[in-house]
Amino acid sequence: MAETARIRPSTRLSTTGMAVPPTKGNAPGRLPVLGHAIPLRRRPLEFLAALPAHGDLVEIRLGPQRAYLACRPELVRQVLLDPRTYDKGGPLFDKVRPLVGNGLFTSAWAEHRLQRRLVQPAFHSSRTASYAAVMCEEIESMLGSWEEGRAIDLGATLHALTVRVTTRTLFSTTIGGRAVADVQHCLPVILRGIYRRMTSPVGLLERLPTPENRRFKEARRRLRAVIDETIQGCRRSGADNGDLLSILVGARDEESGEGFTDDDIRDQVMTLLIAGTETTASVLAWALHLLSRHPEVEKQLHDEADRILAGRLPAFADLPALDYARRVVTETLRLYPPAWLLSRTATVQTELAGEQLKPGAIVLYSPYVLGRNPDLFPDPGRFDPDRWLPERAASVPHGAMVPFGAGSRKCIGDAFGLAEATLALAAISTRWQLRPVPGTTIRPKPEAALGTGPLRMLPQPRRFGAGSGCTSP
Repeated sequence: MAETARIRPSTRLSTTGMAVPPTKGNAPGRLPVLGHAIPLRRRPLEFLAALPAHGDLVEIRLGPQRAYLACRPELVRQVLLDPRTYDKGGPLFDKVRPLVGNGLFTSAWAEHRLQRRLVQPAFHSSRTASYAAVMCEEIESMLGSWEEGRAIDLGATLHALTVRVTTRTLFSTTIGGRAVADVQHCLPVILRGIYRRMTSPVGLLERLPTPENRRFKEARRRLRAVIDETIQGCRRSGADNGDLLSILVGARDEESGEGFTDDDIRDQVMTLLIAGTETTASVLAWALHLLSRHPEVEKQLHDEADRILAGRLPAFADLPALDYARRVVTETLRLYPPAWLLSRTATVQTELAGEQLKPGAIVLYSPYVLGRNPDLFPDPGRFDPDRWLPERAASVPHGAMVPFGAGSRKCIGDAFGLAEATLALAAISTRWQLRPVPGTTIRPKPEAALGTGPLRMLPQPRRFGAGSGCTSP
């Protein structure tokens, strides 16, 4: 590998068409020792969203460490499309890796190449239909449990849905109901604990014997035990259940002949559980919250559901026709991306926006900040699914919309998550209309994923062709 990465610094065009070099700046409000840890812990979204005003590449302090937030799409793409120079790492990943293992999300570049080859067959497009069948079964079961006027905590309900979908596609029939309940209980505890450790400037709080730390350790132990028992059962049976676990157990690399050890599989399963539950549940919760406050958008979604589905629930074959539902999901990802802040580490001396970065330098990017930038998205606070019509989406700069990342490290389950969210949104729109319980206040909850927190809503039944707001007789 060359000692210095030779990548041309990004430039953009001004309104006159002339190239404008990227600007550099410093985040205000740095404290000794802590750096910007306090605003990152207490009001991270507001703090980060204000940084593009200070430059295209803004230096912040994570405790005593320097880090650089890339605020311009060209810089983000430069980082994401060069994973050898900008590898997974930094305080965000370095603190997550010992907790969830060395799976696809956290592994370094060389390990990731092999892991990706082994896991990729599980996400081949030929398998999507069978996964979608599981999604549709679980979605129908969820909707069948709702009652008119009986409030539901939509965040918890959708999390339970995505846990069931993910565990069934991962484990098929090899995991019991009690194990599913363990997964459902443990994951939120683990995600909260991961976020606290990611944002702790000196790593002291997580070492204290607090009740919260004890709950985190016990949840992690329980989840690892469930996964280990399931892996061992799959190996003993030798059966191919058509699920993701069977694929991981039987995977062999064509080049090296290597397969996964049980520890490797546990790390991959931990990664897929976390990536496949909280993220999709968060996007769906935000989408339904936004729809309840934008009746004109909700009506278009209902009209599409009535036109395409005619009162029935969707199936995999309907996905290509559910264009508006997909645009609603995409617009929600712009406003409330689950992965709202991510980091990379420079592996060699390199240059970004004119800043000389030494090996080990931390580079951050935030899909939330990009999606809220008025220079990239006109009227960025407006919920407008039609901005993703082909003729309008074409004007979005490359690198401005990266909720799943980009390049060789783009989320391997992006199509899986989009299919699940689209099917669920269309199914809910066919059967139900949701309204917030009076007095409900929602604020973004930036933890390991950008969630809504408790979201209490009242289901009102819909009937085919009745339009928005009409209920069954």
